[in-house]
Amino acid sequence: MTTLKSTHPVFSHKKPSKNLLLMALSAAALTSACSTNETQYNPAPPAEKVSQTKDIESRLHKANNQKTTEAKRIAHPLFSDSESPVHATTSNIRTAPTSPVNNERYSNIEQNSVMSVSESPVSTFSIDVDTASYANTRRFINNGQRPPIHAVRTEELINYFDYQYATPSNKEQPFSVHYELGPSPWNSDRTLLHVGIQGYKDLSAERPSANLVFLVDVSGSMNSQNKLPLVKKSLRLLAKQLNHNDRISLVAYAGAAQVVLEPTAGDKTVEILQAIDQLQAGGSTHGSAGIELAYQLGQQAHIDKGINRVMLATDGDFNVGLRSIDELKQYIEGKRKTGLQLSVLGYGTGNYNDALMEELSNRGNGNAAYIDNLKEAQKVLVDEIGSTLQTIASDVKLQMEFNPQWVQEYRLIGYENRLLNREDFNNDKVDAGDIGTGHSLTAIYELTLTGAEKPWSDALHFATSPKEKAESAHSNELGLLRIRYKLPEQSTSKLLKFPVNKDRIKTSKGSTSDAYRFASSVAGFSELLRNSQYLNAYTFNDVIDQAEKAKGSDRYGYRSEFIQLARLLVGESVER
Repeated sequence: MTTLKSTHPVFSHKKPSKNLLLMALSAAALTSACSTNETQYNPAPPAEKVSQTKDIESRLHKANNQKTTEAKRIAHPLFSDSESPVHATTSNIRTAPTSPVNNERYSNIEQNSVMSVSESPVSTFSIDVDTASYANTRRFINNGQRPPIHAVRTEELINYFDYQYATPSNKEQPFSVHYELGPSPWNSDRTLLHVGIQGYKDLSAERPSANLVFLVDVSGSMNSQNKLPLVKKSLRLLAKQLNHNDRISLVAYAGAAQVVLEPTAGDKTVEILQAIDQLQAGGSTHGSAGIELAYQLGQQAHIDKGINRVMLATDGDFNVGLRSIDELKQYIEGKRKTGLQLSVLGYGTGNYNDALMEELSNRGNGNAAYIDNLKEAQKVLVDEIGSTLQTIASDVKLQMEFNPQWVQEYRLIGYENRLLNREDFNNDKVDAGDIGTGHSLTAIYELTLTGAEKPWSDALHFATSPKEKAESAHSNELGLLRIRYKLPEQSTSKLLKFPVNKDRIKTSKGSTSDAYRFASSVAGFSELLRNSQYLNAYTFNDVIDQAEKAKGSDRYGYRSEFIQLARLLVGESVER
């Protein structure tokens, strides 16, 4: 890997008797009469406040002076029609889903196509360090199901893993850039360009103080073991990571939104855990009101030069109309200007709204994770808490320009939802992804070099001749990587340039690094799940063989777990 420097009953057919029908109707009526849709938690009286540091006392005193009455603090229906308030009715209360797959919602992903360098030499996209798709894919496979194609976002599978890239030496340039060129594992006539970015992390520095507002969905759809109970266990893990300089608030929403825990010092663990234990599921879902209230608390407890973030824990089954969802997105996008970011933690099965979760986190300049088990909660909220919360570079955009002298065609693997127009690269008003402290990002291009025997497309009849290409090209540069980014709280971007040298192409897989081979095995795994037309010859057995040989350091066992997932798919034994 070259380091660059800047330039997832049997039914009887017998006709039922009249008496049986009457009995069934009576039972149904009795069940209906006993049901309820009210929120089922009762906040305990606040615990006695303990002494705090002077700066905390000052902030809380100021916040308390600005408090409105409790009646005013309950969020009004911001996203309802202006003429009438929103009330929970039988028409807007969502019933429990009956299918574990069909009611889940995913954005349509059209796989990136092959681009001709002579026609479109430039590829531009926003970075993405979300990992939700990998954990969700894992959930499907472990349940004996093949994930829906649109649930698989290749970049999120690749970026789930740490590839141990060398870190930058200082925070003035907040990330280092590496690249490697080698043979494609699934097509002998192709070359892969592996680009790795590693975020800066000062191991000696303390994490900045954090103002965290947890917004928890306690609606009836969250009433299962892999939803609200897992949310509560996740929050308990995080609570143990906080200190006296941190702030944590807790808002719960169902038919309405309520404050369960006012902004509280992070070292008041008992009080925080008591508030978490109060949460119980029941009722309809009015997520927009909860988000508004969460942002109110976040602004009240704002910490200058600290981490200020709303963290939404939900299955995404928001019970609002399409028009209100659009207004919700605009609201979140506007609030990021105040310094409050929004991250999303997705939970559960059956009615999981992955499409909405991903978009809300993008609008809120946060990240998206899917928590399928307690181990994943530990990874996101404990092991990687710094990169989850602390941003070191924002609006990060990558642009790759390929030299037609050496490259005929290219295909960006993944990042379909992150593509940008070429002109967006230099436009600082165009939003892009963020990098957290210690975060790494990997992007893979599949290239057809000019000497390839079977390019995807025929050459253009009126294309520029090889001689003319040679005269205008840089002899050793296969391409040029440009990166734009903004430092935190800055509005003007910085530009970095990194030439990619063709002389560094490795001709055998054995000469490539573990990072290159493992990342490409994950890419191939994802391509198989998506039934990619671009795989020439590659199977899950090939994934296993390649990943095992490149497993390398595996501190937490994530790479071994990936290999086990691939083994479950050998022979296509899971449901399609």
